[in-house]
Amino acid sequence: MSWTEKKLALVLGILVLATSCTAQSNTSTQTPQSQKATEVSSSQTVATVTVDGSSTVYPITLAIAKEFQADSKNKAHLKVGISGTGGGFEKFCAGKTDINNASRPILTAEMQTCNKNSVRFMEFPVAFDALTIAINPQNNWAKDITIAELKKIWEPGAQNKITRWQQVRASWPNRPIKLYGPGKKSGTFDYFTEAVVGKSGASRTDYTASEDDKVLVDGISKDPNALGYFGFAYYEENQNKLKALAVNSGKGPVLPSRQTVEKAQYQPLSRPLFIYVNARSVQNKPEMKDFVDFYIHKAPTTVSSVGYVPLSEEAYHLDEVHFNRGKVGTVFEGEAPVNLTIGELLRKQTKF
Repeated sequence: MSWTEKKLALVLGILVLATSCTAQSNTSTQTPQSQKATEVSSSQTVATVTVDGSSTVYPITLAIAKEFQADSKNKAHLKVGISGTGGGFEKFCAGKTDINNASRPILTAEMQTCNKNSVRFMEFPVAFDALTIAINPQNNWAKDITIAELKKIWEPGAQNKITRWQQVRASWPNRPIKLYGPGKKSGTFDYFTEAVVGKSGASRTDYTASEDDKVLVDGISKDPNALGYFGFAYYEENQNKLKALAVNSGKGPVLPSRQTVEKAQYQPLSRPLFIYVNARSVQNKPEMKDFVDFYIHKAPTTVSSVGYVPLSEEAYHLDEVHFNRGKVGTVFEGEAPVNLTIGELLRKQTKF
């Protein structure tokens, strides 16, 4: 081999070596970048949908959330909490949650906060509730109670004055009456005080209060002198350790049940239940849209299974129509009406 040929071979060898090193270098730098992109993509595909608010609506939402996540095709991570309807709206209207469970319609002040923070919402009624007056099973003297007697017990002027059962009805024993009820951020508290006392938020404060209905159930079940109120589902679930009082609003005592709610007989303590959905979250999170769509379709059967009263087929159809059209706002104009029936709710939805 001549010197020229040797030189040419040396150059070609260096070129091949350089090419090989470059290829190895490119391979080593591309692999971590590819893995990193996969990790980012994976974390971005699993969105968190946050739900808060009413403890009354909580059993419905929790049951539907569990069923949604049981399907491997649904990748969203769902967080369902309890802080009361009012407490939930505080978070929702600040843009901190995607969905608010509510046992009353959104109020004017809450609407103003949502508007201030550019939170546009969709309103979906999902069930009817029979707000239940519960006592301990050892109570063998009370079988029914009038709206006037409930007002006598719960109005602000009763504080530290109406403290014994005999003061409510002369035929009842001279025993202490221990009260249990929702806290001030609860929609049940708002509705009950409006329907019974005549003014939302007007209530005595010397009672055991909690936004978590399970706390109230536990307290009443352990106290023979107890009386309290909460959503019907919690009574249904705990009938072995609670007793419901029939409520007399002037037409005779009526027990809470699906039938008495549907026939508009259990008044004024029947009320609609809602979810409020952040419209922007629906646009930004495909998982959010999937979950709300799933919720509306599953609500009729789930509502019944957890102890509430389902709406009519047409009412759920209107929920679906409004959701698909992205209908924002409320049909209640910032007020929480009492004595509303399922039929009247449907008429409001139809006009929406």
